[in-house]
Amino acid sequence: MAQGWEPGTALGDGDVTPRGAPQRAGQPEEALMSELSELVQKVVRSSSWWERHGVDISILACSFLLLPAGFLCLRSAQAIPFLAGVLILGVVHHTLTVKGSHLASHNALTESKSWGKVWAIFFIELCSAFTVEQATYNHVKIHHGYTNVIGLGDSSTWKIPFLNRYVYMFVAPLAVPILTPLVALGLLRNVEWKAALRTLCCMFLGFYCHYWLLLHVSGFQSPWSALLCMLLTRSLLAHPYIHVNIFQHIGLPMFAADRKPKRIHLMSLGVLNLPHNALLDWSFGHSLISCHVEHHLFPSLSDNMCLKIKPIVSQYLKQKKLPYNEDTYSSRLWLFLQRYEELMVHAPPITELVGIQ
Repeated sequence: MAQGWEPGTALGDGDVTPRGAPQRAGQPEEALMSELSELVQKVVRSSSWWERHGVDISILACSFLLLPAGFLCLRSAQAIPFLAGVLILGVVHHTLTVKGSHLASHNALTESKSWGKVWAIFFIELCSAFTVEQATYNHVKIHHGYTNVIGLGDSSTWKIPFLNRYVYMFVAPLAVPILTPLVALGLLRNVEWKAALRTLCCMFLGFYCHYWLLLHVSGFQSPWSALLCMLLTRSLLAHPYIHVNIFQHIGLPMFAADRKPKRIHLMSLGVLNLPHNALLDWSFGHSLISCHVEHHLFPSLSDNMCLKIKPIVSQYLKQKKLPYNEDTYSSRLWLFLQRYEELMVHAPPITELVGIQ
């Protein structure tokens, strides 16, 4: 049989469709990944601490420094300063909860495992109201370990089949700040009681600090207005958060657990990069936007390092005639609106790579 992958192609426009056969015989898959890893490690070894960790830590620190301005802007009775406060707090919230939590889950903020645990608890539990153990297990162990493998890392947890396309894409994201802690509470039964107690304390502290600051710094007069503002700021970027998580995997080749290809083929076929976007790059991080392929190949690297190795990875994959999937946000949005049932309701077709297993 001809070498390549079946059935069909990845769904989308632009460069989403894998180009040609993954790799002709003559260079084993392990050798490809080893060769690429060596190229990347050379860059990492030659990079300073500032490049490896400092840039992303500075972004997170700047976000913290913007918090007083955001809360004080909400004191204003005028529309423009008030909306500026909502924007500041919304962007800061997503920078801490998405970028910070994501880097912390991969221990990409520090080279110390002890400090990595501290940052994970702070960003994932205190800021994001989730549990470290389940976040790490579901994201790092399952999603990264079995990317686009049916029943494991196939991103099916993002699917809500009973919602129609417009409700899911444009209304449901507003519920993310409410659903996240509820899901976390349900998952606490899967962790030890000490970890569960720690998570509950951190979740309560995070919510209460936000609520207290709105009442005593921003000057909200009623609990309900403060809670409504919390919901508004915490859902400010919920739409792109949901969209990004489904755009970059669903609609690409999916594999059976017993037939999944080697790592380099799995990641090059099943992951997609979106274009640079200043707001999303800052709030979510390069590894979740324009360097998602690089992140899945080298998940322990920080956002800034994923950006630095991007030219090397893209050039190498294209040189070896492996897919390097890229598409625009608007193109993926249109695709999901047009083919919502096929992508988000029905089970995806299983892709089989022929001639390279």
